[in-house]
Amino acid sequence: MFDNFFIEYLSNIIPVAFNLQIEDETRKVGNGEAEFTIMIKKPISKTELLTSTSLALGEAYMRGEIDVDKDLYEVLNLFLGEMGKFTTNKSKLKSLLFTATSKANQKKEVSSHYDIGNEFYRLWLDETMSYSCGYFKEEKNTLYEAQMNKIHHILDKLHLEEGMTLLDIGCGWGALLIEAAKKYGIKGTGITLSQEQHAKFKERIQEEGLTQLLDVRIMDYRDLIKSELTFDRIVSVGMLEHVGRKNYDLFIKNADAVLKEKGLFLLHSITALKEHPGDAWIKKYIFPGGTVPSLREILQLMPEYRFYILDVESLRRHYNRTLLCWRSRFVEHREEIVTLMGEEFTRMWELYLASCAATFNNGIIDLHQILLSKGANNELPMIRVV
Repeated sequence: MFDNFFIEYLSNIIPVAFNLQIEDETRKVGNGEAEFTIMIKKPISKTELLTSTSLALGEAYMRGEIDVDKDLYEVLNLFLGEMGKFTTNKSKLKSLLFTATSKANQKKEVSSHYDIGNEFYRLWLDETMSYSCGYFKEEKNTLYEAQMNKIHHILDKLHLEEGMTLLDIGCGWGALLIEAAKKYGIKGTGITLSQEQHAKFKERIQEEGLTQLLDVRIMDYRDLIKSELTFDRIVSVGMLEHVGRKNYDLFIKNADAVLKEKGLFLLHSITALKEHPGDAWIKKYIFPGGTVPSLREILQLMPEYRFYILDVESLRRHYNRTLLCWRSRFVEHREEIVTLMGEEFTRMWELYLASCAATFNNGIIDLHQILLSKGANNELPMIRVV
């Protein structure tokens, strides 16, 4: 049977006509030709919908209780621009949306995402194991080429010279530092909280014969200030999203503590137009504790540390394409992923990749590279790198 509440609820958040199918009965909702069909295999709780749209629909999709008859990304792209209409009961979801930002809890949260197995990530990332936005300089670029473009785009902005020291905060599997050492002969240090990333990066340093140039450590960014380390350049790619709104200032303070005068700092982060606590489904299943900063709340911190803003570049559409490439590879290896991780996990990650691609495409979230100098640096070229 059709529930009028459910029909009205969905029609409020989906701005196009669609079919709703329950058992053997189908009803069109909205005006015009239906763009897709939603198949409901088990009723969705009204209470759950009123608590969180994304949790209720996301969990139903994960369990196979709801499905669509067209490509998941194409369907999500039609209505995720309406996320402002989604229900989020912040009072009921307080413990999920606002988690502790202590060292112990943040290490646990990071591990829950990045330590689920290098083999899983290997199946759908490119050869560099880069898990961040690529840079598509040309329409024909492959995912690997886009990731290498991104690395060199960042390294060019940093104006590296042989012998310089470079810190990568949240270094992942190490592709950026490896390329920087090979091309420029820099001495690099990467820090991460992920045991699996640390182990793999250490292995790659050995394989590349870069033990004299590169080092990787299990280290919290909060320990930089007491490390007595100093660097000519700092880069951080996709790390700020794990810091938490309360700790943005602390993050910048620690970067400042180890950056030399006139040094450069490139911050690469997902951003939002306005401050928001985040999506409940993403926080519960994908990035526990993750928070997307707004661009303005990050930029307003910089003058307090004499960080001069040299360049701000949006790569939003590049991240949409990156995610679509990841999803294509994910679907290509779906059977292997199901065998490795299970059907519900696989549906969860398919939904994550497709929904993120749609939110970038709809401008719900953005990606910015921010280039900063510690103090005024008059030794840099006067023209923009790219």
